[in-house]
Amino acid sequence: MAKKCEITGKKPMTGYRVSHSQRHTKRRWLPNLRKVTVVDEQGNKKQVKMSVKALRTLSKPVRIRKKKKQD
Repeated sequence: MAKKCEITGKKPMTGYRVSHSQRHTKRRWLPNLRKVTVVDEQGNKKQVKMSVKALRTLSKPVRIRKKKKQD
């Protein structure tokens, strides 16, 4: 199973672990993924792997911003 967010496309990043003596060894940062059941417009349920940041963004209430009046 790929460690990739199906919504945002986030995937593991690579880099170096750097010790106090400045030795470099390879390491990976994995995305924070969760399995979530999503319902589409037709009412179909589908299980999706999604990053937690995308999940928080989707669950936010939609706010309509009012435009300021210009004099």
